[in-house]
Amino acid sequence: MFLISASVLNLFSCGGNNASYEQISQEKAKEIMDTQTDYIIIDARTEEEFAGGHIEGAILIPEYEIAQKAPSLIPQKDILILVYCRSGRRSKIASEELVKLGYTNVKEFGGIIDWQYEIVK
Repeated sequence: MFLISASVLNLFSCGGNNASYEQISQEKAKEIMDTQTDYIIIDARTEEEFAGGHIEGAILIPEYEIAQKAPSLIPQKDILILVYCRSGRRSKIASEELVKLGYTNVKEFGGIIDWQYEIVK
């Protein structure tokens, strides 16, 4: 009886929602960019940082604006979303927020400071 009660309590305390984002390597992110077409790249930095250089095709949505802007900019909840920032901290926050908003295919790949590939300015 205790195990059943504990299981039910755990189910309700977690809301039954195990959705989360996936952290991937930058190599994997680059492979996706090179081989797939149906994805969105989010740069979670500030406008000034974005203007200084960003990954080609990325759209700017600062992590503190994800909740307000993502629903109108990205209406498809199941599209593949790749998220990065400067060092990886804000991209994790942005990815968590995207999952809370109901996005189901979010991949976070860290910071542009470690990006070994081309950027555009």
